[in-house]
Amino acid sequence: MPGALASLSAADTVTLILAGVLIVLVALIAHRSWKASRITPAERERRRRAALAAGGKMGDATLVELRGEMLFYSYDVRGVEYTACQDIGPLKAFLPAEFAAAGPVSVKYNPHNPANSIVLAEEWSGLRVGKPG
Repeated sequence: MPGALASLSAADTVTLILAGVLIVLVALIAHRSWKASRITPAERERRRRAALAAGGKMGDATLVELRGEMLFYSYDVRGVEYTACQDIGPLKAFLPAEFAAAGPVSVKYNPHNPANSIVLAEEWSGLRVGKPG
């Protein structure tokens, strides 16, 4: 078969080379398109917060601790107590100027999965302004 490539005309050789280049270009475009369509973890988290802020059920919670950029809180849904934490690092611009670092807050949670909850989002805040007492 090595002689088969030698027997190709110049036009056939150019056609094969162009076909190969076209295949590589289509593969590169497809790969870039696929990569651009993937959702980053930060975007997935932003969408989760937005969905909970828009359609989550609201309840009462207790802010247990603020450690660095993590809010630890607990809440009760139908007799089951949940303890959760939320990374508020990306939401610093939405924090109230002054809020109680412990005490009552509001929580929004998914009624079908109550463990999926938030205390702060871009469009909503369950943090209460002012210090208790």
